[in-house]
Amino acid sequence: MENNINRITQAEQYLLDKIRLGNTQAWSEFVDRYRGRLLSFARSKLLQAEDAEDTVQETFVSFIKNLQTFRGDCALETYLFSLLRRKIVDTYRSQKTSHICLIQDTFSSDAEESASDPFEQIAGHEQTASWYFKADEQLNLQKNALTDALCEVVESLKESLNFRDLQIIELLLYCHISNKDVAKIMDINDKHVALIKHRCIKQIRGHIETIPSGPSSAEFENLLTDIWKMQRFSCPKRSTIGAFFLGTLDKNWHDYIDFHINKIGCQFCLANLEDIKTENAKKKDTKFQSKIMESTVGFLKKP
Repeated sequence: MENNINRITQAEQYLLDKIRLGNTQAWSEFVDRYRGRLLSFARSKLLQAEDAEDTVQETFVSFIKNLQTFRGDCALETYLFSLLRRKIVDTYRSQKTSHICLIQDTFSSDAEESASDPFEQIAGHEQTASWYFKADEQLNLQKNALTDALCEVVESLKESLNFRDLQIIELLLYCHISNKDVAKIMDINDKHVALIKHRCIKQIRGHIETIPSGPSSAEFENLLTDIWKMQRFSCPKRSTIGAFFLGTLDKNWHDYIDFHINKIGCQFCLANLEDIKTENAKKKDTKFQSKIMESTVGFLKKP
């Protein structure tokens, strides 16, 4: 079972420590590790290949310049994607750039349109405009409680293999799609969607009952969406996406990952999948090259 509280790992922290000490090899390894998936994402958003490459380069520049202020509140991949997305928004402001999932292009409700964009907030200078990044101790308590609550809900659904309810909650909170549209997508009664949503919200609210001055109902769902987008609880690990690509997952997990990537169209996971495909093709080319060399090198004329 995946643990998707999307915070920095010990391995990532070790790599960052080396980079902070000026280790060029560590920085080269870092760039090589994340370059492909970032470029795949940028190419899916920008028409010109040059623009995609420029935004990725600017993302790495921004990251290294602000490395000392990175607190490790989210995984490196998530943070890099957020920086990249801000660069893309600056390069090409359009309706589509505010979406994290392709399904939002088809199902775009008023609620979704009014939701805040945490990816613009994370790299912005006016951090006080975002609930997520306010330094206020009370709001940080709420943020942490809601993060833990959402993670618990998602992990519980995964552990029980209740992927149908997870898909519904993912559509409601991650994609911020209306109950009615979720019912259409899942081909179920909208009252059943409302019931699952109510049960989920009740469970999450239970985690913040002890915190005074909790968020009002009006802002509660937007906060949950912001946190989900930031932490990406339902996004599978890169290794899981790789297993999906190779067809080695069991059916329940394969079907869910297929829904997340191909039905919802999570563009972060699509970028990872595209990068994995490219890596796999390169490995095949290398093996084929070696096979040819092994079978032909003996026929080379000796000097």
